[in-house]
Amino acid sequence: MTAPLEHLSRGGRLDKFFIDGQWLEARGAAKGTLVNPATEEAVTRFALGNHWDVDAAVSAARRAFATWSRTEPNYRIGLLDRLQALLEARSELFAQCLSLEMGAAIGYARTAQVPLAIAHVKAARDVLQAFPFIKQRGHTAIAHEPIGVCALITPWNWPLYQITAKVSPALAAGCTVVLKPSELSPLDALLFAEAIEEAGFPAGVFNLVNGDGPSVGSALASHPDVDMISITGSTRAGIAVAQAAAPTVKRVAQELGGKSPNVILPDADLDFAVSMGIAAAFRNLGQSCSAPTRMIVPRARLPEIESLARKAADKIVIGDPLSKATTHGAIANRAQFDRIQTMIGVGIAEGATLVAGGEGRPAGLNAGFYVKPTIFSDVHTDMRIAQEEIFGPVLCLIPYDTVEEAITIANHTVYGLGAHVQGGNMDVVRDVASQIRCGQVHLNYPTWDPHAPFGGFKQSGNGREYGVEGMLEYLEVKSILGYF
Repeated sequence: MTAPLEHLSRGGRLDKFFIDGQWLEARGAAKGTLVNPATEEAVTRFALGNHWDVDAAVSAARRAFATWSRTEPNYRIGLLDRLQALLEARSELFAQCLSLEMGAAIGYARTAQVPLAIAHVKAARDVLQAFPFIKQRGHTAIAHEPIGVCALITPWNWPLYQITAKVSPALAAGCTVVLKPSELSPLDALLFAEAIEEAGFPAGVFNLVNGDGPSVGSALASHPDVDMISITGSTRAGIAVAQAAAPTVKRVAQELGGKSPNVILPDADLDFAVSMGIAAAFRNLGQSCSAPTRMIVPRARLPEIESLARKAADKIVIGDPLSKATTHGAIANRAQFDRIQTMIGVGIAEGATLVAGGEGRPAGLNAGFYVKPTIFSDVHTDMRIAQEEIFGPVLCLIPYDTVEEAITIANHTVYGLGAHVQGGNMDVVRDVASQIRCGQVHLNYPTWDPHAPFGGFKQSGNGREYGVEGMLEYLEVKSILGYF
């Protein structure tokens, strides 16, 4: 048995939820099965919640809100500091957990999945330290107050990262929360709840209920005592949550699908732009909503770009997530593996040129959800592989003749989450970025910034995460006339 499973089994956590400061047995008998993506073997069973568990968690959060919402920022800062320290101390346990439950290469779990998640805790703490909850405007006070009980629904592709990106600013703002992690990657959330408990957060401030969308997600979205729901997931799931939330007129924040463009301008350094573009598109095996999987390139340089892209893909090592030699592990689950295989077949049928990869597992891997890093060229922007979110290591090279055409192609999508632009002339790079309809643009592969607001235009959702804007999502605005 692996270390995360031993740890959780020893504490009896797999059959329990964290509600009102206690580990409570699930109300129902429903169980989920965790499958190791690297082997396709079932490794454990865990409790799934129902509406009774949701009611208990929401009631606990409602009771705790009255006191927690009025705590001093410095008190909340101290708790976030302790939480950060505990997550850092357990970083290796979290890394092993993520590798087990979602197939991430252990090196990537250690250097990206876990440390970037911890960075969200620090970012929320730093925002809280400097945030002015009351501002003066003439004789009126403009106050920001916590919105209330927040239901947070997180996905399977960046499990811990998305938990901390939502929980940290919500708690910093003075809200209480009920977390529903993905039922496909539930173990890291149990470990996170243990850290919350040990950090000393008051009972009811943070609550965890594992479960699926129909049983737990819908109950949270429609619950009359939930004031806000934040979901990261597919556009389909976001629509379902918004519909369930509508009768109670709660705030809904959605970070949904994407089909992000990477515009390579004619004066870009191709060696750098293409190799880094492959790395960005295939980061986390392409299982990122903002992955730049549409590389929009000058038609005159397409053969050179194809060669560079193929060389970059050839350097990727797919294999056992626990091997130090592996750069990319397994796709997180069977449904996603099947979806990727289907869409690779679609690309071939549509007539796109296969530059690298293709259908089936990589050579020598006969079990596990392993996928060949795949690159298509001569892709037309109206092809399915250029329009639909594949959520895997599948890249489209889409040629253009003019920069204006490149911008049109970049915007030719129902999504608008992220984008990249590469070029030597920064005035042109900035101008192109200003014309792309999306929530976040990366210019020449900058360093990640946990304070840069992240969220989408169009069908990529609404609201923002990270930084000041991320905390503002969990606050209401109150004007108090005659205050000054």
